[in-house]
Amino acid sequence: MIAAALGILLVGAMALTGPVIAPVFCALFLIAVVWPIQRALQSRLPAALAVIVTVLATLVAVGLLAAMVAWGFSRIASWVITNGARLQAIFLQQTDWLDAQGIGVAALLAEHFDMRWIVRAAQQLTGAVQGFIRFTVITLVFTLLGLLEVEAVARRIGSLGASGVEAVATTKVLARKLQVYMAVRSLMSLLTGLAIWAFARLAGLELAVEWGVIAFAMNYIPFIGPLIATVFPTLFAGLQFGEWQMAIAVFLGMNVIQFVVGSYLEPRMTGKILSVSPFAVLFAVFFWALIWGVPGAFLGTPILIALLTVAERSEGARWLAVTLAGDDGRRAQNEPTMLPSTSTATSASTGPTMTDITRSP
Repeated sequence: MIAAALGILLVGAMALTGPVIAPVFCALFLIAVVWPIQRALQSRLPAALAVIVTVLATLVAVGLLAAMVAWGFSRIASWVITNGARLQAIFLQQTDWLDAQGIGVAALLAEHFDMRWIVRAAQQLTGAVQGFIRFTVITLVFTLLGLLEVEAVARRIGSLGASGVEAVATTKVLARKLQVYMAVRSLMSLLTGLAIWAFARLAGLELAVEWGVIAFAMNYIPFIGPLIATVFPTLFAGLQFGEWQMAIAVFLGMNVIQFVVGSYLEPRMTGKILSVSPFAVLFAVFFWALIWGVPGAFLGTPILIALLTVAERSEGARWLAVTLAGDDGRRAQNEPTMLPSTSTATSASTGPTMTDITRSP
């Protein structure tokens, strides 16, 4: 009961302090991912300049993803405006059919849809854009400061003895997993975008390039991003063709692509390195989305990977890592663990050594 109460209080505190804590978590994730770039640049440039170049490269990457989404949806909005008369004719045709069935759609829309709704939607969109910019700036500041201190912090923690050395080793393993996660996620996002583009061209869906770009950028947010990249083309297909059958066909085709890439190809590329139960991933994405919104949805899987990495290197919590592992992880539970053996008196008394860490995967 005490542990449950502390957990609820901790989650509540993280939700209340989200504007600060969420950028910190995102910065730690970025530091783990871009650290190999930083280390490579430091061999050729001064440390401060290498940090600035790394942060600028990260900013460009994030900005490009945001610009891709904005460009895609702006092109779709332009298409809707250009084809307004055609869409109005389709709308009137459908409402007349519904009115004939006794469903008064026109009266319902007239009652609830007015200019105040449009103004509120515009205000919410403006607030979301401002929040994204503020979140990005805070995250990049934390990332810049964190990259300057990575090596110094690692040395200080490593000097604390066996527990410090083990903490540094766990951090290195976690960083490697997060790098693999982002590399595979980027490759799968590219493959998804190309597949969505090809399917849209084959189905005769207009703005095929835009749909492919949106699918590529949104695929970085597990579950929620692919859902958005599937629902909007479905609605667009209904507007373009004026037939619900075509909309259903587009919905099914895009879901097949998302399923094959996300549930078949990606798990086989990550293998045992990132073997996590799909149920746990889904829960993490929606749980952290509830706590922190869109940043939480993006960070849900990395946070889960971090928790399971710490658990699998702890004797008391290894059961949690085994329970939430995917099929590859369950098959690997009988393999040698990364923790040093505790069967000898020496290991039990002194803990992990630097030799143990260098031999770890």
